Amino acid sequence: MPRPPSIPLAPGALPVLGHAVPLLRDALAFTSSLPALGPLARIRLGPFSVVMACDPDVTRQVLLDDRTYDKEGPVIERIREVAGNGLSTCPHSSHRRQRRLCQPSFQNDRFPGYAEVFAATAEASSSAWHTGQHLDVTREMMTLTARATMETIFSGELPADVVDRSIDDTTTLVRGVFRRMLTPPLLSRLPIPFNRRFDEARARLLDVVATIVANRRADPTDHGDLMSSLLGAVDDGATLTDAELADQVLTFFIGGTETAANTLAWALHLLATHPDVQEQVTAEARAADGVRPPPLDGVTGRVLTETLRLFPPAWLFTRTLTADTELGGVELPRGTVVAVSPYLIQHRGDLYRDPDRFDPGRWVGRAPDRSAYLPFGAGARKCIGDRFAMTEMVTALHAVLRRWRVEPLSPEPFRPAVEATITARGLTLRVVARDAAPAVGEPSAGAGCPA
Repeated sequence: MPRPPSIPLAPGALPVLGHAVPLLRDALAFTSSLPALGPLARIRLGPFSVVMACDPDVTRQVLLDDRTYDKEGPVIERIREVAGNGLSTCPHSSHRRQRRLCQPSFQNDRFPGYAEVFAATAEASSSAWHTGQHLDVTREMMTLTARATMETIFSGELPADVVDRSIDDTTTLVRGVFRRMLTPPLLSRLPIPFNRRFDEARARLLDVVATIVANRRADPTDHGDLMSSLLGAVDDGATLTDAELADQVLTFFIGGTETAANTLAWALHLLATHPDVQEQVTAEARAADGVRPPPLDGVTGRVLTETLRLFPPAWLFTRTLTADTELGGVELPRGTVVAVSPYLIQHRGDLYRDPDRFDPGRWVGRAPDRSAYLPFGAGARKCIGDRFAMTEMVTALHAVLRRWRVEPLSPEPFRPAVEATITARGLTLRVVARDAAPAVGEPSAGAGCPA
C-alpha cells in the first residue's frame, strides 16, 4: 500500500501493532490530539497506514466525493465481516442502486406507524421497572431498541429468547470488530476464545437473518413493515436478491439496535446529571403524549442533537482513494486509506464553545453546521435512517420520562468505553416513579458530567 508523503506521523506507533495501544487505552483522547499535527495526520491501524482528516473542510471533501473516496480497503473489509455488504458498507458501484431500493422504507407516510411501534415498545419495556431500581441502562435500551427494530423490520416475528440472543451476538460483534480493525488479520484466524466467540456470534446472527428472509419470501403478504417494503422495492425492473436483503436487514438491525441504544443510554445519563433539562424534556413529553410521530425540533430533539455531538456512534470510519487526488494540500496516491472522525470534528474548540460540555441550549434557533456536525455522515452516504433513528429515540425518551425520573448513583464522571461505537456499557442509573417518593436510604446523588 502506498505511503502518503509529507504528513506527520502521530506519536506512539509500535512495530506490527501501530497505534493499537493508544487507541485501545484512550481512543478519544488520542484522536482529539491529532489536529495539533495539522489538517492531516498519519496513524497506523495494525500494519496499515491511514491518513486522518483533522479539519472540517478536509473531512467534508472526503464525505462529499464518495466516488473518489470509496468504501473499499482493508479496514472496511473488517466491518463487512459484521454488517455484510449492505447499504452502509457497500462500495460506490452498488450504493446508488441499493439506496434507491431501500428509500421507500423511509418515506414520510411510514413514520406514524413506526412511531406507534416505538412508543408501545418503550412503554412496555419501562412499565416493568420499579421505584429505586438500579437500572443497567445500556442493556435496557438494547432490549428496547432491539424489540422496536424487530417489530418495524419484520413485525416482531422472533421469539423473545432469539431476540435476547441476537442482542448478545450484536454486542459481541460490535465490540470485536474494533479490536480486529487494530490488529493484524492473521491474529483473527487464530483459534483463540475471542475469535471463536466472534465467529459463533456472527454465524448465529446470519442464520437468524437468513431464516427471516426465507420465511418472508414464502409469505408475500404485505405486513406494513420495513421488510415488506424491501421485498416490494423495484429499481429498473430489478429487486433485491436474498443476499442483499439479508445484508440490509443485518445493517438496519445493528444500526437500529446498537447505535440507537447507546445514544439513548448517553441521553439518559446526561439528563440524570442535568435534572433541570430532564424536567424540560418531561414537560415536553407530557404535552406531546399521543402525537405520532412526535416533534423532533423541540427540547428533546436538542438534547439528542447534543448527545450525538458529544458521543457520535460512528466515531471513526475510513474511505479508500480510487484515484490520485489532492487532499489538504497534499497529493495522495490511489489506494491511500483516509479516516474521518465525527468525534474529532465535533469536539474542536474552534468550532464549539466549551466543546466537552453538555449544552442543548447551543441548538436553540441554530441548525447544525453541515461541516461541523457529522453523527450521520454527509453527502450521498449520509445515513438513510437518520430520521428513523431520531423518531425512535425521541419517542423512547418521551415514553420513559413521562413515567420515570432518572438519577445518578454517584457524583463521579462516567467514562465511555470506545469500541466500534462509543458505548455507555456498565452505566447504572436509579429510576423513581414520577408519582412516588424517593426510596428510603437512597438520597439523590449530585450531578456530574462525563465530558
